[in-house]
Amino acid sequence: MFLRGEWEIQTPGRGLQRVDPLIGVWLRERGAREGVAHIFLHHTSASLIICENADPQVLADLEAFFARLVRDGDPLFGHDQEGPDDMPAHVRSVLTGSALTVPVRSSRLDLGTWQGIYLWEHRRSPHRRRLSASFLGE
Repeated sequence: MFLRGEWEIQTPGRGLQRVDPLIGVWLRERGAREGVAHIFLHHTSASLIICENADPQVLADLEAFFARLVRDGDPLFGHDQEGPDDMPAHVRSVLTGSALTVPVRSSRLDLGTWQGIYLWEHRRSPHRRRLSASFLGE
């Protein structure tokens, strides 16, 4: 069985939004049982990560770390066509990635107990982000 789905996700600006529940519902509604899901974000200034989903402080700490690692407006960057967060958003995206592959078992994403999949918006302003997923299996 091969399935493909696509979503448009509105972000409020920089931060992390959990997306695995959305993908999980899609898998169950289409009868996906066992296989693999490939999730892809069609943008260069946002990314996908697997991170702890229990304590929101983890997400805040992650954002604080990246704010220190890749600073908005850093004079190192010449590309700033869309503002001082433009190139830093691209760097953050390259460091974290735009695609994930996750096993599917018993019609569910086979994530660890404390794992969630997050769309990480790296721009300060709100954006519409296109997310797609493919499933291959039974």
